[in-house]
Amino acid sequence: MTTPDNPDKPATGDRAEKTLTSDPALEPVTSGAAQSPRTGEVLAAEHPHPHTRDILAELEAEVAHEMEEERPPAGGPLYQVAGAVAGIAVGASGAVLAFGYGLGSLDKPGPGLWPFVISVLIAALSVVLLVVGRGFTDSEAFTASSWLPVAGIVTFVAFGVLMPLVGFEIPALLLAVVWLKFLGGESWRNTVIIAVLTVATFYFLFLYGLRIPVPHLIKL
Repeated sequence: MTTPDNPDKPATGDRAEKTLTSDPALEPVTSGAAQSPRTGEVLAAEHPHPHTRDILAELEAEVAHEMEEERPPAGGPLYQVAGAVAGIAVGASGAVLAFGYGLGSLDKPGPGLWPFVISVLIAALSVVLLVVGRGFTDSEAFTASSWLPVAGIVTFVAFGVLMPLVGFEIPALLLAVVWLKFLGGESWRNTVIIAVLTVATFYFLFLYGLRIPVPHLIKL
């Protein structure tokens, strides 16, 4: 490049430096202050301000403290054994009830086939817990809230006993209401809506989707 006074003389000094660095791609990278704003934003996202890190640490500590306060007291190996035995009892009882409904076959499953499979799976997993779970240290001691699963099991067994006598709809609706309202603490509005939709869904799934001859009162 030449100067205006002398076309044959190349540009030197500040003008040459300005010409060489006029293209942003050719500008040298010097320090963090000379970087583009976008690069600065990326660095700020990767390395938050110390004050922000302090706030996040305080929130995490507060949440961890609240969860620790709400957690039931820790139990010992005896609680692991008791939980495993309870699971075995529930699985065995469910398997016996389901077998009484009739298992059928894989091509034409009876009303007790899938409850039987689930019950056997529960019992098998409970046996595994009984064998290998005695060394675990994450068990929880029994408290007043421990009776909620017991109530759920009792109501489920009552559902299994009543279904052959009065059909699927009424026991299933009562079971859903008890679990949602009294065990789950839902409002009456949510309880009614969810219970009705759940019973209707399982009704069409069992009778028309899977073709399982479940005892029922309503015939569509």
